Amino acid sequence: MYRSLIRPLLFTMDPEKAHHFTFSLIKASFKIPGFKSLVKLFVGNTSKPVTCMGLKFPNAIGLAAGFDKDAVLFEELGAFGFGFIEVGTLTPKPQDGNPKPRMFRLPADKGLINRMGFNNRGVDDAELRLRNRKTNLIIGGNIGKNKVTANEDANADYLYCFEALFPVVDYFVVNVSSPNTPGLRALQDKEPLTKLLTEVMALNNAKLSPKPVLLKIAPDLTDEQIAEIVEIVKAVKLNGVIATNTTISREGLHTPAVISSEQGGLSGKPVTDRSTAVIKKLRDLAGPDMVIIGVGGIFNAQDAREKLDAGANLLQVYTGFIYEGPFIVKNIVRNL
Repeated sequence: MYRSLIRPLLFTMDPEKAHHFTFSLIKASFKIPGFKSLVKLFVGNTSKPVTCMGLKFPNAIGLAAGFDKDAVLFEELGAFGFGFIEVGTLTPKPQDGNPKPRMFRLPADKGLINRMGFNNRGVDDAELRLRNRKTNLIIGGNIGKNKVTANEDANADYLYCFEALFPVVDYFVVNVSSPNTPGLRALQDKEPLTKLLTEVMALNNAKLSPKPVLLKIAPDLTDEQIAEIVEIVKAVKLNGVIATNTTISREGLHTPAVISSEQGGLSGKPVTDRSTAVIKKLRDLAGPDMVIIGVGGIFNAQDAREKLDAGANLLQVYTGFIYEGPFIVKNIVRNL
């Protein structure tokens, strides 16, 4: 019903408006007595536990950052069977993000282009809701820097977000790979990245019970850059890597150039093969111990299996959730 009726209706709307409409609809529906129980029974019955990073996940399929940026819907989304949910990217100060329109569908390619620009209400606003969460769903905190913060001052932004979220999330993701904040990807270079991650880990290790920390990387890195990142991750003793963020490549698209040439990060099916290749490269270089969360173009169990076979420990969906609908987690877990 989702693909034949609901998705076509949503796809008549501007993508960002459809996103907010869906959030409002889910929020209102879950206030109906018994609705959450029905969703969990028919959609969210996805138990296949996985232990990773010292955490016990109900299953290996999570919701990637960017969907519930401000941690306003994680309780409801958890009922759809996700093994974990990553909120953010969150920044110290609220920011509007880039001018609209800033999200574009590519149905012929099963993709999305977004140039949102870390639009969020600020980390302190999200922390208030996460502090009062009612479920034991595993939550990841994806952190970034404000657009107005110069790269040489970026570390302070990440440390502020880390400190604010530490009591209320289960793991952290340092995001230096979005293509939509000017200059952000320069933080993936060896010197600034080593300094940033060293400072984050120093703050983490000063805590009584440090939490897992991962780095989210771009799919557009060269093999040499990937090798360098593996060295850095090992040197600073990060838990692992999320591979990958969106791509700036537009290679092989079927969508007309009037849409496909829009600036921003491309997600969905067009990034499937590249993200899988990055996962395999990471695993080959890092060996068995580094945690890899695979994300990029996962729509079904076959896509998931390819990522796991390439070396991923856990997986995340985003664009696949939009195209495939609320049963995506159940279908993947059941058919893996």
